[in-house]
Amino acid sequence: MADAPQNSGAPSPSDAETMLAAAKSALSDLADMGQTVAGAVGGSGKPGSEEPRPVALPNFGGALSASQSHAMTLLSDVHLNVKIELGRTRMLVEDVLRLSEGAVVELDKLAGDPVDVYVNDRHVAKGEVLVLNDNFCVRINEVLAPAAEAGDKGAA
Repeated sequence: MADAPQNSGAPSPSDAETMLAAAKSALSDLADMGQTVAGAVGGSGKPGSEEPRPVALPNFGGALSASQSHAMTLLSDVHLNVKIELGRTRMLVEDVLRLSEGAVVELDKLAGDPVDVYVNDRHVAKGEVLVLNDNFCVRINEVLAPAAEAGDKGAA
């Protein structure tokens, strides 16, 4: 009897075995992860296992290709002008000339209001002011969408 023609859409037996082994391995890894998570939150069901353990998470960051790595290297020394705007005010020239040491300038934002983050004069984010090791810092709370940036640029 002649050999039956192979269906190009169906995997060969060796390919099917490889895929089955990979699926079993993935299920085993998933089960191990589930046990690790259950143990970390105290759900193992074993008496006396109250102490939390670290959760082993998979590595979500893939390695960069050579071209991506080269592109990132090219950008590594690009300087950007970053501004943090606490608020704004309008003053007459007369009032500006009267400013002296210790003068207080009232801004249009309240304490706790988000500050605006500009990169190369583009409004890109909003954040909150923090003090860390006696330095002012800004925690980014919201990255603005490109459409929002275009709308803000016309208003500024």
